[in-house]
Amino acid sequence: MMKDGYYLLLILIFIIVGCKTQHQLPKETYYEFNREIRIKFNNDTLSLYAKNPLLSPFRITFSSKDSSINNKLLNIGTTLLYPFKDTSFQFYAPGKSKAFISYQIGLGDAEQRITPATFHFPFPKNKVYKIIQGYNGLYSHSEPYHKYALDFNMKIGDTVCAADDGYVVGAIKDYRYSGTGKEWQQNDKSNYITLYHPRSGMFTQYVHLMYQGSFISVGDSVMKGQHIGLSGMTGYTDIPHLHFNVLVPEKGKKLISYPAQFENGIDGNDLKKGMEVRH
Repeated sequence: MMKDGYYLLLILIFIIVGCKTQHQLPKETYYEFNREIRIKFNNDTLSLYAKNPLLSPFRITFSSKDSSINNKLLNIGTTLLYPFKDTSFQFYAPGKSKAFISYQIGLGDAEQRITPATFHFPFPKNKVYKIIQGYNGLYSHSEPYHKYALDFNMKIGDTVCAADDGYVVGAIKDYRYSGTGKEWQQNDKSNYITLYHPRSGMFTQYVHLMYQGSFISVGDSVMKGQHIGLSGMTGYTDIPHLHFNVLVPEKGKKLISYPAQFENGIDGNDLKKGMEVRH
């Protein structure tokens, strides 16, 4: 009986400790930049307004569950907004005082020609890190959005660097926790930074940063190799690491992952799980 009680106590302690280390998906949702979108019904008129607050182009597409309104929105299609530009539309919508209008924003100009770029590794010079997941990794690099991402075994608090000159077009820094359940995978609430590189037309993302681990803000300009944040363990992950992803605009999609070329002739395709990399 004593042994049974001892084992039961161990099981209870394990359950209690396990529950304390498992974090629920945060209820809060933070956005990487302030959206200036207005949707208004007034006097049988639907008014839509959008402004791009970023130093990169973005595309916006409106849609509605109301078929009569959605048909009009389909005629507009996707609108490209250049930096700090705005647009507005008005429709005659008799009898419509309420209708669910949604929108999707995709960074970049899908018609812009992508110019190959040579990237700095996303960490300081003279540092060495191991690849823990490479291109087309089965764990979380299998979809078009992140199929060419690289995961580096950076620890919480390690310095993250900009891969190229550009502008900050996204930054989230207020999430605290991580998780691996299905709800985390479907609603990855990570801290991350998104940079736009106008010379190439590409974007780079630096994901899983620690709480308040961003040194920069949307609208800032950055230089290749500049310290921009601190690595961490937020969002969909069970270990600290930096998820680095190069992205390009794609017609009909927001962004898709793109293979990276690094300094000193290093091809991202050659970086396999378990390899150590340095500048």
